[in-house]
Amino acid sequence: MKDYIRKINYYETDKMGVTHHSNYVRLMEEARIDFLDQIGCGYDKLEPQGIISPVIGVECQYKKPTTFGDSVRVCVKIIEYKRVKLSFSYAMYNQSGELVFTGKSFHCFLNSKGMPTSLTKGFTEYDEILKKYVVSE
Repeated sequence: MKDYIRKINYYETDKMGVTHHSNYVRLMEEARIDFLDQIGCGYDKLEPQGIISPVIGVECQYKKPTTFGDSVRVCVKIIEYKRVKLSFSYAMYNQSGELVFTGKSFHCFLNSKGMPTSLTKGFTEYDEILKKYVVSE
């Protein structure tokens, strides 16, 4: 898996010149989408089949600030997968390799009617892929 790398934009900083805390959640999403695309479970494959995966929770810890122009490398891992629930961990590093952020996001799988659905029922290809990428914390 290739880590997700992105530069911090000027509009993502606050009056103090540091990246506003809310933008780290966006970086988590961008990196998660990139990770899922890399493993073959992208939203562009799941959603046309009637499967959505909303965020049901996030945890964030800010370690060091980043500023406009900094490159941030995001490492994404699946830390839990239980057919209907999926959890990711994130570690973000600045261009010097210093840890600047850690986080987790928690998701579920819903069908087109908004009801919880298991990927083991009719979506075994995605179930097998996700199981393969689960790592312990």
